[in-house]
Amino acid sequence: MADEILVVEDDDTIRRLLKISLRTEGYRVSEARTGAAALLLVEANAPALVLLDLGLPDCDGMDVLARVREEGSTPVIVVTARNLDDQKVRALDAGADDYVVKPFSMAELFARIRVALRHHAEARQGTATPQVFAVDGLEIDCDTRTVTLDGEQIHLTPYEYRLLVVMVENRGKALTHRFIQSEVWGYPAADGYKTLRVIMASLRRKLGDKPATPRFVATEVGVGYRFIGE
Repeated sequence: MADEILVVEDDDTIRRLLKISLRTEGYRVSEARTGAAALLLVEANAPALVLLDLGLPDCDGMDVLARVREEGSTPVIVVTARNLDDQKVRALDAGADDYVVKPFSMAELFARIRVALRHHAEARQGTATPQVFAVDGLEIDCDTRTVTLDGEQIHLTPYEYRLLVVMVENRGKALTHRFIQSEVWGYPAADGYKTLRVIMASLRRKLGDKPATPRFVATEVGVGYRFIGE
């Protein structure tokens, strides 16, 4: 059976466009224009993914996100006109799987949906981190903690290796600076942002990655980083 996607959007035109486009892609679609209706559908239908607008008539979409996260791990992609960096960070830190700003490319949204669904399925099956991860010439052996690039072993510091593994475990997702710090150091340190930038710069240099034309790690301006390798 096709995955069901719940579209939570109060703008009738956008909601209709999303419904038609998603059905064309083969998804089943349920829809809600209020936060209250959305929560009822999440409980009743257990959708595979939620597309969530933040500007709802009866509540802030962040409240809906919090309730969905309390109930489980259903992937949530925020689709909103709110474009401030602190709003993106707040939503991602609150558990959103991704954040898409209106107006958006439908092709990009579909790609984000596929990534979120795949990541969720891998996490449920316990396969989010394979023993050997290989992509575009990069190979990470999680058993031996060795990393090779285009057949040549590269030597990473413990923090660089941990940072790379965190990015790979969450490939396709926009990760906030705070989340990465917590995963790498165990807590968001006071000077963690500066330290993270230094370690990321070193890791990118060893991977031959350029921020302007990334091969593996893309910068999400004002938010954090995203592993883009597939």
